[in-house]
Amino acid sequence: MDSLITAAARALAAGDPLGALNRVALRDDAPALALRGIAMAQLGDFVRAKALLRAAARAFGPKEVVAGARCIVAEAEIALVSRELGWPVRTLEAARATLQAHGDHANAAHAHYLQVRRLLLTGHLDEAEHRLAGLDLTTPLPPALRAAHELVAAGIAIRRLRTTAARAALGRAAEAARQAGIPALMAEVETTSRVLDTPAARLIARGSERLLRLDEVEALLASGMLVVDACRLVVRKADSMVALARRPVLFALARMLGEAWPDDVPRDALIARAFRTKFSDASHRARLRVEIGRLRAALGPLADITASGRGFALTPRGANEVAVLALPVEDAYAMVLACLADGESWSSSALALALGASQRTMQRALDALAAAGKVQPVGHGRARRWMTPPIPGFATTLLLPAPLPGG
Repeated sequence: MDSLITAAARALAAGDPLGALNRVALRDDAPALALRGIAMAQLGDFVRAKALLRAAARAFGPKEVVAGARCIVAEAEIALVSRELGWPVRTLEAARATLQAHGDHANAAHAHYLQVRRLLLTGHLDEAEHRLAGLDLTTPLPPALRAAHELVAAGIAIRRLRTTAARAALGRAAEAARQAGIPALMAEVETTSRVLDTPAARLIARGSERLLRLDEVEALLASGMLVVDACRLVVRKADSMVALARRPVLFALARMLGEAWPDDVPRDALIARAFRTKFSDASHRARLRVEIGRLRAALGPLADITASGRGFALTPRGANEVAVLALPVEDAYAMVLACLADGESWSSSALALALGASQRTMQRALDALAAAGKVQPVGHGRARRWMTPPIPGFATTLLLPAPLPGG
């Protein structure tokens, strides 16, 4: 490898894409093409970056398997950053295995982190945690990769509401990022750290509301209080949980009863909110009795529902308090906004994959959000992406596709 290629590679490793381009911008040999592709990716021109990396892989040819594998890893990272979550995972795994077999442990670890980050984005926390734990850390990693490792660990801990572990991981990530000296990496650590100190949910109890940080949410869920969790559509007490995500009428009733506790809720109010009607008659009251019976059976040992003269009231079992945990910002498309709030541009197909919905459903949601001025499209046709600024002053962790403890 000649001196210009070495200098360009060092510039890229230090987060200086312009310095790298100054050295290889006019060269068309395979190593220069690869470095130019990585530099363009760091500058945000992903289309040009992918073209250069594919040209580099062709120029390296079948004999340069390690160099070709590195190009594949770089292209996979571009796909992840540009939220092309449908990018072939098996191709990345094959490249990782090639790098590992040829002793390039640093780039093999980088490929491994890309796999884990994709799992994290799509809400597969168990698999992401398993893969992260399976990474061999006996070989010392460069500071940038140590920061990446801790960021992934922090991301998993945040979504599982393990705030102490998340703070510890972010502290280690910040130190590794300072050692790497890469401004973009330090900024990513700082942005992630702010999630722990911004409101993540609203607590509704005894007729009052207040905002909670993630550590306060964690303490609430571990307190033994009966919590009607509108972030995950469950009713829970400590480690016991009843999922109602697929029974929206039952959850609507549970939330109203939880918000009113210790008072009861009139039958007409329950009918209006749960059945979405302004008028009620005998058939609605009969249906309400049926749904209340179903909710009473679903809650089982967690709570009972008692009838009063004007309606129904929630009676917790083994808990002295009842609270509702609600989203900081209520919106019909809150989960879509939560994904878009990371500041990256998403395609409708990537959002559908991350949220487990059909692409057509996601397109309708994006069209509605665009009409309301909450998101904006960039590009046309298959290249169209969607973006929105973060919700100011709020963390969006509890809106993302990941279960809370016990989920």
